[in-house]
Amino acid sequence: MYVLPTIEDTHAFGRTLASILRAGDLVVLSGPLGAGKTAMAQGVGAGLDVKGAITSPTFVIARVHQPQNPGGVAMVHVDAYRFGAVADPRAEIDDLDLDASIDDSVTLVEWGEGMVEQLADTHLEVRIDRRDDEVREVELLGHGGDWTARLEALHAPVGQPG
Repeated sequence: MYVLPTIEDTHAFGRTLASILRAGDLVVLSGPLGAGKTAMAQGVGAGLDVKGAITSPTFVIARVHQPQNPGGVAMVHVDAYRFGAVADPRAEIDDLDLDASIDDSVTLVEWGEGMVEQLADTHLEVRIDRRDDEVREVELLGHGGDWTARLEALHAPVGQPG
């Protein structure tokens, strides 16, 4: 578990997390409202050096951020919050055709737990919890593939495991 004292640390951690991400990765961000999922996504976007401001895509549901530089990796940022209230959230996710771009980008989904894991053979789950003192606790759980080795290689400048 990583302990992140400020929202700026959450952003910085996302930037560092981006260093181990590559095209084809599915990252599922979970945590309560206000936990810091969008701040983490902003950090990942900064670390991937993608175009455009990273904001919560709640109303547009998904945004594609192209890389700034040739050879860079795009980031698809999805907010599945509204899908939790529909009868068949997986069908709604399928309608977004995220699987069409998953091989060419990092796909980062807020509120996607239990709905998007079928999009890829492996995924990284990022659990964020916000304590009463505003400190964030982050747990990284790799599911399948080479996530164990990649997570061991992660060297975060803040929030060393506590």
